[in-house]
Parts: sequence; C-alpha cells; structure tokens
Amino acid sequence: MPATDYLQSMFGFDGQVAVVIGATGVLGGALADGLGAAGAHVVVSGRSPERGQARVDAIVAAGGSAEFLAVDVTDRASLEALCKQTLDKHGHVDVLVNCAGVNSASSYEEVTDDDWDRVIDSNLKAVHWGCQIFAPVMSGQEHGGSILNIGSVTAHLPLSRVFAYSASKAGVLNLTKNVAREYGERKVRVNSLCPGFFPAEQNRKILSEERVAKIFGQTPMNRFGESEELIGAALLLCSRTAGSFITGTEIYVDGGFTGMRF
Repeated sequence: MPATDYLQSMFGFDGQVAVVIGATGVLGGALADGLGAAGAHVVVSGRSPERGQARVDAIVAAGGSAEFLAVDVTDRASLEALCKQTLDKHGHVDVLVNCAGVNSASSYEEVTDDDWDRVIDSNLKAVHWGCQIFAPVMSGQEHGGSILNIGSVTAHLPLSRVFAYSASKAGVLNLTKNVAREYGERKVRVNSLCPGFFPAEQNRKILSEERVAKIFGQTPMNRFGESEELIGAALLLCSRTAGSFITGTEIYVDGGFTGMRF
C-alpha cells in the first residue's frame, strides 16, 4: 500500500462530520483547520459569526468542507440545538471537540464569585453538557464517535493568577475519564488534549515579561507552542482507526513543561 494511502486509512476523516466548539478561537481554529485538511466536514461553532465565517472560508480555501453554526456554551438549549442542527443536516456526528474556554487573571483574594462562575460554566459545565448531549447520539451510530476535550497543563501544576481556570481544567480531565468509562462499551471514545503555553486571547493578560521568562525556564524547548502543533495529537485521538483503542487519557503538547520538576 502506498504511504499516502496508508496514512489516509489511519488518519483520514473522509465522510465524517466534526463539530468543533470554540473554533472561532486560536486553538480551536487550528484544530478545525486540521480536521478539515484531513477530510472531515467541519462544523465551525462559536459565538462570533464573523470569526466563524472567516474560519469556514479558510478551510474551504484550503480544499476542505465547512460551515458555521452559532452556539453559546453557557446555554444548554443552545448546545442541544447545535447537535440537532448537525444531525438534521448530515444525519450523523462523528467527532466533537470541546474547545471553548475563558480565563480570569487575578490574585486568589481578588477572585470574585462572578469570575469563578463564568470560568467554571464556560470551561467545565459546558464540556459536561457537550458530552452529555453528543455522546448518546454517537453511541447509536454504526461507527460510534470520538469526543476530544481540551485540558491544560495547569490542571496538575499550580500556576498563579489562574485559579478558576486551573480548577476547571482539572475537572475536565476527571470528567473525561468518567465519561470514557461510561461509554467504553458503547463505541464512544473520550480523551483530553492538554496544551502547554500557547499565546491566545485568554492568556495574553497574564504573559508579562517576567512570567514568560519563568515559563521558558521550565519548558525544555524554551519557547511557546504554535497552534498548528496541536493538530497531530488531536488527529490521533479523534481518529477511529489510529486512535481506536485510546480512551480516557490525555496527551500533553507542552514542550516538556509537565516533565520538569525542581
């Protein structure tokens, strides 16, 4: 078998529908691009129609297939509508990526109840809703499906000024394992992808020169990640062939950050 055919059989997504929630952001957008390039029809989903359509246009310009469907992850009914719209249009949904998220940068004493609730609702409750809504649909399909939740290195390692964010991501990793166990015999795989430090809108506020120096000092590769560097791990975890026996786990793409101990 030619190498290209083999790689397509392992990592190709032809005929599959991938819903990427948070695809209007930097990291979610890169994952949407990767799934589109691998052959999936990508449902670009987020709150901004302008950003969403720009992402759709980029995927289509690169030879892929995509559309934009709006969603508010803090509203369960909106997520249910997203699932229904996808099924009404395509009849199946094969991949769900839960990548929407927000942050709140402050000292621990300054964390307000509103900030805490906003982060937990967007980063953890929304992932729970996404899994709870899409997993039963996937379990009834011939080929099942794959759910990819976005975690973070901060789920395990304490980092100042991101208290609610870290707690939410720790919850995502635990939830991922529990849902994977629940659906292990029902053809739905559930995994987490944990980025290290990738500059994006939600973390630029805390990336002072001093903080960047500390991050690089604990990152063996001594740099930030590029959003495209998440795609390979995501395709592995989402692939029904290459990732067929992978569930309930997380892959870290962090330049070695979590491997460092002082």
